[in-house]
Amino acid sequence: MRMLDDRDPQALSVLRVLFSHTGRAQVIGITGNPGSGKSTLTSRLIAHYRAQGSKVGVVAVDPSSPYSGGAILGDRIRMMDHASDPGVFIRSLATRGALGGLSRATNDVVHVLDAMGHDVVLVETVGVGQDEIDIVRTADTTVVVLVPGLGDDIQAIKAGILEIADVFAVNKADLDGAERTVGDLRGLQMLLTRMPPWLPPIVRTVAARGEGVAELADRIADHSAFLQASPAATERRVARARFVVTSLVRETVGDAAERWLHDSAAGQQVLADVVARRTDPFAAAEAALAATAARG
Repeated sequence: MRMLDDRDPQALSVLRVLFSHTGRAQVIGITGNPGSGKSTLTSRLIAHYRAQGSKVGVVAVDPSSPYSGGAILGDRIRMMDHASDPGVFIRSLATRGALGGLSRATNDVVHVLDAMGHDVVLVETVGVGQDEIDIVRTADTTVVVLVPGLGDDIQAIKAGILEIADVFAVNKADLDGAERTVGDLRGLQMLLTRMPPWLPPIVRTVAARGEGVAELADRIADHSAFLQASPAATERRVARARFVVTSLVRETVGDAAERWLHDSAAGQQVLADVVARRTDPFAAAEAALAATAARG
């Protein structure tokens, strides 16, 4: 997993072999506002699934420093209760500047945990925002965690989480304003012009005390059963495959074009022409793509 995060070519070749052994795990995404209690709720879900006898893998994504590229990776600390459990494997990843709330290695690490035989893989993202929606292309079921008092109604509209969420968890539901948050979410759902085949349920939780966690797991199971009984499961798998393949194409071509611009005399000349305004960035990009294609 470390080698995958470092994009080691040897690890990528091993992942190709592992891929045929994936597709068995239930992948659950946990996202939400910073401070909403995602890590605590994830820890409680780990305990719930372990009590059912399931092996659990966890991918915890933390933001990277824009300067050093490092990350605190504190989610693993908050899940220390499970550190000695051989049925739990927790892997922290830094975003390394990737948009979408996930590290670029997240999908790869999920595949490894799947191939290792984990029944459930929990993916905790950086947070929810306008650009942080990649989790829906990674997880079978996405849980959006909200808390009272953070302007959740406005945040819900801004982030488009009605499209992201398969299940809503209103955490810290013992605080004032919890019922208003639930009401805001239900009101937003009623504004939909067309009711979807699956309307995300809203579950009240108090993760610090373990309240509502069993119900949340039940609603996640309901969504899984819904997917299996409808064409939505196939559609989601196709969308996920499209996202993974196009992301790899974008990354591969982008890396090759960047190397050409940085290492070749022709690339350096193109950049100089852009600086001198003898050409425009669009033409330069086309030249980089053409050169990359010619190199094969």
